[in-house]
Amino acid sequence: MALISQEMRKLAPELDPLRIGTGWAPEDLGKVQVMIESTFGDSHPGSGHLDVLVEEVRKGVAAAGGHGARYFATDICDGESQGTDGINYSLASREMIANMIEIHANATPFDAGVYLASCDKGMPANLMGLARVNIPAVVVPGGTMNAGPEMLTLEQLGKYSAQYERGEIDEEKLNWAKCNACPSCGACSFIGTASTMQIMAEALGLALPGSALMPATSPDLLAFAYQAGEQAVRLATMPNMRPGDIVTEKSFENAILVHAAISGSTNCLLHIPAVAHEFGIEITGDTFDRLHRGARYLLDVRPAGRWPAEVFYYAGGVPAIMEEIKDHLHLDVMTVTGKTLGENLKELKENGFYQRCEKWLRDFNNRYHVNLTREDIIRPYDKAIGTDGSIAILKGNLAPEGAVIKHTACPKEMFKAVLRARPFDSEEECLEAVLKHQVQKGDAVFIRYEGPKGSGMPEMFYTSEAISSDKELGRSIALITDGRFSGASTGPVIGHCSPEAVDGGPIALVEEGDLIEIDVAERKLNIVGIAGERMTPEEVEEVLEKRRKNWKPREPKYKKGVLRLFSELATSPMKGAYLDYDK
Repeated sequence: MALISQEMRKLAPELDPLRIGTGWAPEDLGKVQVMIESTFGDSHPGSGHLDVLVEEVRKGVAAAGGHGARYFATDICDGESQGTDGINYSLASREMIANMIEIHANATPFDAGVYLASCDKGMPANLMGLARVNIPAVVVPGGTMNAGPEMLTLEQLGKYSAQYERGEIDEEKLNWAKCNACPSCGACSFIGTASTMQIMAEALGLALPGSALMPATSPDLLAFAYQAGEQAVRLATMPNMRPGDIVTEKSFENAILVHAAISGSTNCLLHIPAVAHEFGIEITGDTFDRLHRGARYLLDVRPAGRWPAEVFYYAGGVPAIMEEIKDHLHLDVMTVTGKTLGENLKELKENGFYQRCEKWLRDFNNRYHVNLTREDIIRPYDKAIGTDGSIAILKGNLAPEGAVIKHTACPKEMFKAVLRARPFDSEEECLEAVLKHQVQKGDAVFIRYEGPKGSGMPEMFYTSEAISSDKELGRSIALITDGRFSGASTGPVIGHCSPEAVDGGPIALVEEGDLIEIDVAERKLNIVGIAGERMTPEEVEEVLEKRRKNWKPREPKYKKGVLRLFSELATSPMKGAYLDYDK
């Protein structure tokens, strides 16, 4: 099989001397050339350790007879920019990293690629990039950080912060939480967006079986990185093993069923459709809703469960989840091992994978003086935590294109409710009202003009935490937004409301006192009354039409740079908010 790198050498005579000047030995030039792309950088714990894994990949590539070249496109951290305008760059950064991967791979063609990332934009960006480049590829998930003392994990910090603001804890307790919430490198130790997307990479068949979301400090992760390098060299000379050959609609259906089983982040509804788009496959919120209906929710890990994400690998990781839902999966899909999913699962049972996991679980139990079993973490199928997936897509005259709710993290009291609208045009205004107790039981709190075109689609994390950590408000009000939420968010929160406010969607027309109907079981999100009075759908539509005529588009928030590009070209949140250049 002809190698594209060797064809490139014939066309560009300067290539060889330039690579020798970079540190390549002359004998490396004729080998299989592997691009090792990572988000390494001092940007956050999820990327700060990836250089170590990159070197293990290089060793694996060399052992298999290839040569690895390091490329970097560092991601940013939502947590570090949370509550500031910096987070407006977060979703846009996904597109820019994918663009850089395309540039890196196509400017100087490689025979294969290994892609390393840990976190919530870096991983989907790499999945988008590898799909676009479409050279043989293996993904190395960067793993999860360890839990801190008392099993403290970062998603709990929002609760501590809200409690401090309300005077419920002192500054010393808040500082203790800050100093202990991130004790190691790796993605945050809960099933947030970072963890979810690592799991999605394996569920799609693009990472080695069992490699997703293991502790970043584990020597097992180093071994997987080495093996990924070896496998990339093998894939370079195998026919029909490009990502576009491996990943199909069935692969995405498998991933979404895994998403249901783990109660994955709602941000996955932005990322999976965007990744699928790069593969030429249409996945929408409706796809998630269809597959989540009747799906078993099995994972007892935070934020919806009890335990830190560190224990996910100890319980058997993605393979253990897949074993429980195996009857619903497409076992015939191909993976980067060169074998089908079914063959991979069988092989793991035979090679001692689960025994190694159990050893690490015993070590965890000793560390925290607990006695967890695998079934405490990943429930058996017939003992599921829930039987209707974990997310629902709500539609109605408030969200004609849809809105998403993670119902496994929502109080049952809010599954069916009629609430009074309290609209705010920014998160800052809304958060202040919540913290100052200006929001009442029975309110539907709106944060709008925070969608992709409005402000880049930041997370409404602090507001959602302020609500969910309030014992009274957390069970009596809802938060509705065209923005998004952190993967750590819990409570009665509904996001991605589409069309967004900046496009004149119905969310922009809501006024104080409108009656808002939420019905999770029936998948409804409607305006059912005006000024506190119930009205017929026809009467409501008549009022909305009058408001629509009086509504005036806002001046674009961004006049230059990345955020202007993103706000002009981003698709609807329900389509994935990717850049649509055909607009």
